[in-house]
Amino acid sequence: MIDLTRVAPLLNEGARQFLGSAQPMLIGEQWCNADSGELIDVFDPATGTLLSQVPAGGASDVDRAVTAARQALAGPWGQMTGLERGKLITRFAQRLEALADELAQIEAIDCGKAVTHARYVDVPLTANTYHYMAGWASKVAGATVGLSSPGNAHAFTLREPIGVVAQIVPWNFPLVLTAYKLAPILATGCTTIIKPAEQTPLSTLRLAQIALEVGFPPGVINVVTGYGAAAGAALAAHPGVDKIAFTGSTEVGKQVARTALDSVKRVTLELGGKSPMVVFADADLDHAIPALAQAIFFHQGQVCTAGSRLLVHRSIHDRVIEGIIRQAGLLKMGHGLEPETTLGPLISKRQLDRVRHYIEQGQRDGADVISTGLETAESGYFVQPTLLVGASPESAVMREEIFGPVLCVTSFGDEGLHDIARQANDTPFGLSASVWTHDLSTAHTMAKLIKAGSVWVNAHHCFDPALPFGGFKQSGFGREQGAEAIHTFTEVKSVCMKL
Repeated sequence: MIDLTRVAPLLNEGARQFLGSAQPMLIGEQWCNADSGELIDVFDPATGTLLSQVPAGGASDVDRAVTAARQALAGPWGQMTGLERGKLITRFAQRLEALADELAQIEAIDCGKAVTHARYVDVPLTANTYHYMAGWASKVAGATVGLSSPGNAHAFTLREPIGVVAQIVPWNFPLVLTAYKLAPILATGCTTIIKPAEQTPLSTLRLAQIALEVGFPPGVINVVTGYGAAAGAALAAHPGVDKIAFTGSTEVGKQVARTALDSVKRVTLELGGKSPMVVFADADLDHAIPALAQAIFFHQGQVCTAGSRLLVHRSIHDRVIEGIIRQAGLLKMGHGLEPETTLGPLISKRQLDRVRHYIEQGQRDGADVISTGLETAESGYFVQPTLLVGASPESAVMREEIFGPVLCVTSFGDEGLHDIARQANDTPFGLSASVWTHDLSTAHTMAKLIKAGSVWVNAHHCFDPALPFGGFKQSGFGREQGAEAIHTFTEVKSVCMKL
């Protein structure tokens, strides 16, 4: 039985009403249950108690959603000008800003993240992404082409919507990572089916309600809640889906890509990471140390770009370690809805067991384990911020994504920048990295040598809707955000006219 008694006093009226009501999924203009009638239990990760239930959508539900999306693509939505779409996206963004407190609370209780982070990081970045892409909606265009062959001809390109896009979104940043896909989908005139993670479907369902309220035609945005093996797999295989936009683990991303290949769907993948933070001896440690701690402990380390590997010059190694431990000790562990909380729970018991396993394995592999000893919450899926110091480069904890508040630390000496970059690149992943130095030459050289989609200098986690985002190597392919996102969701057609 769902009981919100414990958290109700922490919720505003809008969040309380939403969480206290049934949560059907959206197909076309219908809020409906799954054809099977089955439900998915959604838990509060801070308490382990039942929070809500959503439909367990399957192949037949996906089929209905694809039909609705294709009808919308051929209907009034497909006839709208880019300017009209942009105005609608702007209204959507403004409504999200007006409902920021409600959305932050829904996100906090569903994901286990600190409500202050949700309110002042997740929701603003989400709204800004829609605002930014609203401007692009009226600027999606081809170009005239000067032909290289002789002859009297006029040639140009057209840039057209790719069609129906299925987006599969993970559980750590539902609002933000949906916006990364949905905003350019809407700007380019595509339609979509969103499959949120089964652990965190609530903010996506609220988002869909808001989209209908501001005037998006039915079928433009559909939400099918369900498990990946059922709803996700059905989307990847459906012949009426033109593109899959996936964010999640590398293992599942490979499965999605293999399935999509059978019908030659377009695919973009934003997958795992094992991001290095390279700290040189001349770094401003008063600035760097709090930022390094934030890079790994923000949202309990459940961030694909988390700074999970620290490579630090041996001359400042001990000072940096001590500083990060002090910063971790300032964190307040608790329920995400409590305003003073800065470290919430992991998303599930399964994730908790996974992180604990890696900590134990790191210790078996010879790393020194340093736990910060924060006061532990009475219930829920909480884990202490932990440092694994001195693990070998070949160990699992140095090479595999842990997805928890666990920082793996190693040091380097006075070797050349190419060798330091080799150490930073010694991972199957290449999503992000940060470099900490005051030397301009070092910063530029390392930014060039590091194989990652985003390289930040004297900062970590610098996100902006204008900056393309994506990974190298097994961190995926394709880019979201910026002008690159417009290319991601459009097809280019060449036209040549003999004169």
